[in-house]
Amino acid sequence: MTLANTPPHWSALTASAARIEATPSATLLGDDERNKDLRHTLAGCHFDFSRQRVDGQILRELLELTRVTDLAGKRDAMLAGEKINASEGREVLHTALRDGAPNAPALMREQVEQTRSRLYACAEAIRGGSWRGYSNRAIKDVVHIGIGGSHLGPELLVKALAHLPQSQVAPNIHFVANVDAQDISHALDGLNPETTLFIVVSKSFGTLETQVNAASARSWFLERTGRTDAIAQHFIGVTTNLQAAAEFGFAAENLFPLWDWVGGRFSLWSAVGLPILLQIGAQAFSQLLAGAQTADEHFASAEAAQNIPILAALLATWNTTALGCNSLAVLSYDQRLALLPDFLQQLEMESNGKSVDTNGQQLDYRTMQILWGGCGTNGQHAYHQLLHQGTSRFAADLIMVANDPWERQEHHQWLLANGIAQGQALAIGHRPTDPGEQHKYVGGQHPSTTVVLDELGPHQLGCLLAICEHKVFCQGVLWNINSFDQWGVELGKKLALPIFAQLEGQDSSAQDPATRRLIEYLSINRS
Repeated sequence: MTLANTPPHWSALTASAARIEATPSATLLGDDERNKDLRHTLAGCHFDFSRQRVDGQILRELLELTRVTDLAGKRDAMLAGEKINASEGREVLHTALRDGAPNAPALMREQVEQTRSRLYACAEAIRGGSWRGYSNRAIKDVVHIGIGGSHLGPELLVKALAHLPQSQVAPNIHFVANVDAQDISHALDGLNPETTLFIVVSKSFGTLETQVNAASARSWFLERTGRTDAIAQHFIGVTTNLQAAAEFGFAAENLFPLWDWVGGRFSLWSAVGLPILLQIGAQAFSQLLAGAQTADEHFASAEAAQNIPILAALLATWNTTALGCNSLAVLSYDQRLALLPDFLQQLEMESNGKSVDTNGQQLDYRTMQILWGGCGTNGQHAYHQLLHQGTSRFAADLIMVANDPWERQEHHQWLLANGIAQGQALAIGHRPTDPGEQHKYVGGQHPSTTVVLDELGPHQLGCLLAICEHKVFCQGVLWNINSFDQWGVELGKKLALPIFAQLEGQDSSAQDPATRRLIEYLSINRS
């Protein structure tokens, strides 16, 4: 295999990529020393990289990339609060939200601690029933309004950790993100405004979808109560735009900050995570932060060869740039993690879906894979057929949980058996010896990582998600891209503004022919 269109510092890996093509995964897995180097455990999370398509020499060559790209120096710069998000002139310090950046500015750490104390008190008041609505009734339902990073992390964790034992009754939590009216209509159906609290999350308080949904929620509330003076008791805001929030009707004491140095997709550890805190309580939320902090400390101090996020990034980058794996399947063998692929789609693809390097030059090599996935064992009866016998190149992450809190041993043992077997089939495949059974041929040779959590607890999940965050950063360094801006997202928002007005009748003649024709068609056929 010839490595075309790769970064200059990847040239030493050309021969290795060609060599590994002819090396069966079974041969790689026969090397005990290699396997040992590719298995690591942290905070109740076991990472098994042994089914990746690398040998000892490739591992050494990949580790050399960390020196060439000064990954350690750039990591230290991020954790110290340097403005590594150059295109926006911002620090990248989401680790400070969980005390994982001890060298961050003291004022910043003080602000985090103060906000966290307020957040815990707020959650305790809601969970304990002392937060009362305008009619002096306790809150039973919470509607969280956000989108992207202000929505995907909280919803994932609320659902993943709903099984935890509760010392208090958690409110029912509903999530609204899509600007499609059906989303908010479904969330509000059957709710009582007297016992409903809204959380509106928007860093700028200008995100279109969140603005529209928040305005609809406000109208819904006022239509049923007629009490503008009660808005403050039923709406909490998380934003940097305090003026716009005040104009909406939020009380100052019910506003929580979301700082510029926290990217939305890295924000679940902040006040954005209030729904998580409401679901699991302060003690479990602190364990979530502690698990993430453990990952931060490991990332900051472990040598590259034992550093889990660095290894994960090196292997994922190798799969993408060298082996041509254009997609990454995230296969969660636990129904509670059904939303994990959705969360990782934004975290990884919004971060590293880039075609320009940090110097503003167009890239001529692959960066981020298309990330997708779902739950096992359902997927085995759907898209796994393509994974096993299709012709596309891909990599996979399989996520399993060792212990089942419901003690349904037969169910759980079958779930684990299937998860392990799928990884085996992806690596080893099946080669029939009977010429009449070649339709059963399964090529294998697909790289995969298996992650096993001892249990699905807040400490383990905090560690896992922080590892994923650090992996994203490391891949950005290896590809020489900025993982912390998202100008492609901004373009779509900008283009929608004039189209909205043109759908209302404004002149669309300046639009390109395809866009203009769609506007005309919809204008004629909308009732």
